[in-house]
Amino acid sequence: MSLLGWIVLGLIAGWIGSLIVDNGGKGPMLDIVLGIVGALVGGFIFDALGGAPITGFNLYSLVVAVIGAVVVLVLYHAVAGRRRL
Repeated sequence: MSLLGWIVLGLIAGWIGSLIVDNGGKGPMLDIVLGIVGALVGGFIFDALGGAPITGFNLYSLVVAVIGAVVVLVLYHAVAGRRRL
């Protein structure tokens, strides 16, 4: 997948992940980073469980990336929430 494909997939996955966890996006740049990291995390999780990781720019890869973005966001909130105390 091209760099532009990763950016677009990351933006969409990060935005959807932010909507699921926070009820709102984090902004375009953070959504892209979150989505790309989420795609990597989701691919690792799916590969470890015997599923296919990111396979290109398609619906399956978007679902994998969104699941990874949600995991990354939950971990982010767990760490950031502890710092504020």
